[in-house]
Amino acid sequence: MTSAAPEPSRTPIALSMGTGTPRPALVLGGTLSLVAIASIAVVLLIPFETATFGGLTAPLVVASGFADGFNPCAFALLVLFATYTLTLVNAVTADGTPTNAARRTLLGAGSLYVGAVWITYFLIGLGLFGFLGWLGQDHLVARGASVIALVMALWMLKDVFLPGYGPSMMAPAGTHGWMNRAMQRGGLTGMLIAGVLVGICTVPCSGAIYLDIISVLHASGGGPVGLALLALYNIAFIVPLLVFLLFVSDKRVLGKLGRWNRQNGNAVKIVLAVAVIAMSFGLLLSM
Repeated sequence: MTSAAPEPSRTPIALSMGTGTPRPALVLGGTLSLVAIASIAVVLLIPFETATFGGLTAPLVVASGFADGFNPCAFALLVLFATYTLTLVNAVTADGTPTNAARRTLLGAGSLYVGAVWITYFLIGLGLFGFLGWLGQDHLVARGASVIALVMALWMLKDVFLPGYGPSMMAPAGTHGWMNRAMQRGGLTGMLIAGVLVGICTVPCSGAIYLDIISVLHASGGGPVGLALLALYNIAFIVPLLVFLLFVSDKRVLGKLGRWNRQNGNAVKIVLAVAVIAMSFGLLLSM
């Protein structure tokens, strides 16, 4: 008789027994605040013509990033993360709600996870920004990027109305498994690795708006204002995940959010796809 294969070892997450806000949450909040203040200062202090940026304004960039942050991929993976972490922590009161120590632990671990998603997504944007710059400071390059974003948006609509027909614009099928293994084997370090994986894997299903914005920033010549607007986009992108993180320490709330994501995921995709199509056509006509 053969013995069963051993389960992957899990590095337990020690409960946070202190009081107040966990250090990772303070570091993440402080870093986001500093980047936001510096970016806003650059946008306000360095004059730039809105027309040069394809009609983009700072509020429009922030609104686009915020909308992108509601993509179903990121939310589904954050639900998975929170469910796994609460199970691993497994510290609840008599009525089934997490203890204060469990909430603090999830907030600290979740801050590492969300911070890793933010940094990874920002670095991907910088990479695309640099790649378009390497191709040349030409509106033709920006037009090509807008066309790619348009195709991605149409693909999102195909996934909603013709599911299962051809490949889907979603995170790779193995993302959940990779994420679970990273958290199981690495403890808090695994949270960082999981965040990096999610930042990379959400690009296929949430990158259309991002690509449109980056193509305009490239066509405008970029510069300090372009980088500041890119930073503001990424801060806005992570805000929904930060708000979500504040509520997922309660399994009942987590269940409701998970059901909402399943029931409304297609509607969110349609809204985002229509917004990308409108933005892409607007950019193609203005350049």
